[in-house]
Parts: sequence; structure tokens; C-alpha cells
Amino acid sequence: MHFHWLAIVVAALAGFMVGGIWYGPLFGKAWMKARGLSEEQLKSGANMPLIFGTTFVLNLVAAFMLDHLYQTYDAPVGLHHSLVIASIIGVGFIATSIGVNYLFSRMPRALFLIDAGYWIVIYLVMGAIFGLLS
Repeated sequence: MHFHWLAIVVAALAGFMVGGIWYGPLFGKAWMKARGLSEEQLKSGANMPLIFGTTFVLNLVAAFMLDHLYQTYDAPVGLHHSLVIASIIGVGFIATSIGVNYLFSRMPRALFLIDAGYWIVIYLVMGAIFGLLS
């Protein structure tokens, strides 16, 4: 098995950057409202280097596993199939899992849409990177 290390690192970095935009200028305030948090609460007691570092490592793991999945196919996976597979993961597995948890936790629908949307976009971005770089 030949791992595409450049694509893995680029996909992890892209996922990290999408998260900063998604939970920052795009949906940061709506996410805080849906979570019932203030900016002061988010800043107090948070070990941001640990949070960001762990987030990047988890994105690396996700990108590595996505690369591994693509390699299980007999034929090379191009951009189209890479995006289809990534959307199946994002919508079919991640969003549905979050949805079940949020239903039983009685979380607001807005929070589900923000968080599930984030994961769908993350996997689509990662899928596009693998489709273009692998």
C-alpha cells in the first residue's frame, strides 16, 4: 500500500483551516448561541495549543484513513469518485451519527446543521484534495 503523504498532510491542514473559517466568521456566533456559550466562557480555562494541536492530529488521522479507504478500490480513484466517497462518509456516516446523538441529547436543530455541515464540508474538501493530488 502506498500512502499519499502530501495529500494526507494537505487534507489535514485544509480541514483545520475550514474549521477556523466555519466556526469563526461563518457560523461562530450562531454556534456559540446554539451551544449556549459566550466568548468569555470559551476563552476561560481553555488550553488552546492543546485543543488546536489535538484537532490537527485528529484531522491527520481522518485524512490517513480516507487515503487508506481510497486505496482499497481496484481502480484509481479520480476526483469524481473521491468526492462521491467523501460525501457518503460525511452525509451517510458522520451527519447521521451526529443527528442521532443530537436527537437524544435534545440539542438544537441549528447546532446539528452547523456541526453536521462542517463535517460534510471537511470530507468534501479532503476528498477533493485526494482526488487532485493522488
